[in-house]
Amino acid sequence: LTLLSGNGDGTFGAISAYSASGASSQTGTPSEHLVTLSWNESSSGIAGYNIYRALVSGGPYTKMNALLDPTTNFADGTVAGGQTYYYVSTAVNGAGQESGFSNEIQTVIPSP
Repeated sequence: LTLLSGNGDGTFGAISAYSASGASSQTGTPSEHLVTLSWNESSSGIAGYNIYRALVSGGPYTKMNALLDPTTNFADGTVAGGQTYYYVSTAVNGAGQESGFSNEIQTVIPSP
């Protein structure tokens, strides 16, 4: 798995982090910032993906999605201004076997 930029150009490290006034986070509370992730679809037989986030490069990572995500996109509205985050993703097949981590992507959230 290779995490891609929001525009799909495949550039390493290109996650879009932007201010989104009035956007809602996963908890339903207003969020000032939103990080969007996308990645290439894995080979057939993949049931979905897990997305992980850390505050330091290399982890430890925390799983961000409660349920397996069948899409190749993820939006994180739970980020804080002025913080740096590191993301990885994994693919999970129909038997529940999870791949190793993708490449790690760093994003710096602007201060409010």
